[in-house]
Amino acid sequence: MSRLFGNMRQVGVVVRDIEAAMTHWSEVCGIGPWFYTDRLALTAFTYMGQRHDDIHVSIALANSGDVQIELIQQRCETPSLYRDFLAAGHEGMQHWSSWPVEYQANIERALANGYTIGQQGESARGPFVYFRNEGHPGTVIEMAQATPERMRIFDQVRQAALDWDGSDPIRRTWPTA
Repeated sequence: MSRLFGNMRQVGVVVRDIEAAMTHWSEVCGIGPWFYTDRLALTAFTYMGQRHDDIHVSIALANSGDVQIELIQQRCETPSLYRDFLAAGHEGMQHWSSWPVEYQANIERALANGYTIGQQGESARGPFVYFRNEGHPGTVIEMAQATPERMRIFDQVRQAALDWDGSDPIRRTWPTA
């Protein structure tokens, strides 16, 4: 557990081909089922303090035990930490995430400890923030507020993985809140 951010709940993996990544994770790693959305619905997105309302990211979620794996493919040229990661020649784990209930207090504590915000956004499920202080590739820290809506969706993803038998590995409908 992080003394600043709480439990690691998710590993965010930035990929160039999300379809190939879902297939690999389900067929080779045996992790699934994957819940996929072609375009994550965001109501706001800010990168380095500048608002961008046109970001298009495809997302897939699955669980391995209590840890959620998030696959992310950005499908546009909007500036983001995802694009920065790929431009640096990386592909793979880009961030880890905690899901605090005390979201704003954790942001304030992180800022007081020298962290800076790289990107943040809003969705119907609640806000999220990525801190810029990546000391090593794959160590960006994200926090997503543990709203009831977000937790209902994430619980459905976790439940589906508990007794998954390998069938229907890619589900093209997002869990409902």
